[in-house]
Amino acid sequence: MTDGPQATSNPADSPPSGNDSPTRVLIAEDDPVARRVVETFLTKWGYNVLAVTDGAEAWRILQSHDAPRLALLDWKLPGLEGIEVCRRVRLDSTHPYIYIVLLTASGQKQDLLAALHAGADDYLVKPFDAAELRARLYVGRRILAAQDELIAAREALRFQATHDPLTGLWNHGELLRILDRELARANRAHQPLSLLMVDLDHFKQVNDIYGHLVGDEVLVEGSRRLLSSVRAYDVVGRCGGEEFLIVVPAIDGPAATSLGLRIVTHLGNHPFETSSGPVWVTVSVGVASSSPAEPLSSVGLIRAADTALYRAKQNGRNRAETVISEENVPERDLEAAEPLPPGGSAPTPES
Repeated sequence: MTDGPQATSNPADSPPSGNDSPTRVLIAEDDPVARRVVETFLTKWGYNVLAVTDGAEAWRILQSHDAPRLALLDWKLPGLEGIEVCRRVRLDSTHPYIYIVLLTASGQKQDLLAALHAGADDYLVKPFDAAELRARLYVGRRILAAQDELIAAREALRFQATHDPLTGLWNHGELLRILDRELARANRAHQPLSLLMVDLDHFKQVNDIYGHLVGDEVLVEGSRRLLSSVRAYDVVGRCGGEEFLIVVPAIDGPAATSLGLRIVTHLGNHPFETSSGPVWVTVSVGVASSSPAEPLSSVGLIRAADTALYRAKQNGRNRAETVISEENVPERDLEAAEPLPPGGSAPTPES
């Protein structure tokens, strides 16, 4: 008699319940009759089944980027035993977790312990009851779902800790960590690195005239335009308020200045469409660079970019300025240094 699931009075071929949405399952079983019986039951229960006959093929599939999250592995398989496949899966931490049930004809306690030590999540002795198999797979799915929810919650918390909630850009703290990391990488590779500090001109007037909700719309659209102005591997973040930082690896001063001018044009030449209508906003950009010949620390880069931004404000705004080396400047309040245009009119490209 072939070992495998046995039907009982509990109908194993009943339609899947609402919690039994189709899920991919790998079956590794060299006995063709047992494999076919298990595959038939799983298909009736709403699973999508992938069946193989040896351990090496099972291991190859479980290494793929879209591997099934549930696996039924016979202990005795040609090529590679099921317990060895289980060990290899547990040593590989690069893929999502796979729930593994080992199938065996042995009910010895030492075999059960060996299976659990190898990383198996469950263990079924042949011949097993079909309803029991279904219930254990359901437990596996619940565990996988709970783990996925925990991972999603962890990633959401990580995103909240590292990103600005309004724009979705990197926040100030993470920006500084990224700058330190990228500057260290540039120094090791003897490459330049540039930093751009971008500030929306007269942004306080946008809030005063249109309200803070429209101001938020402008910040979100400004962030989108900044992202579309740089390369995919450049780093854009919001420092706070209307100020942004852009970390630009492997770009020297002249190229970074060109990028700054492009940002001025891209953000200032077209109005920002908002719920209150079009709003004109210009930007000022401060550019600083660190090079193998003139290396700067993270603090030095930020100070130089801040100095360049201050110059851009002093020289009329809607422009980019560059500081080629670190310069000590007195502490200042940029907002206080920005006189409002006469009459407090809405910002225009000319303001």
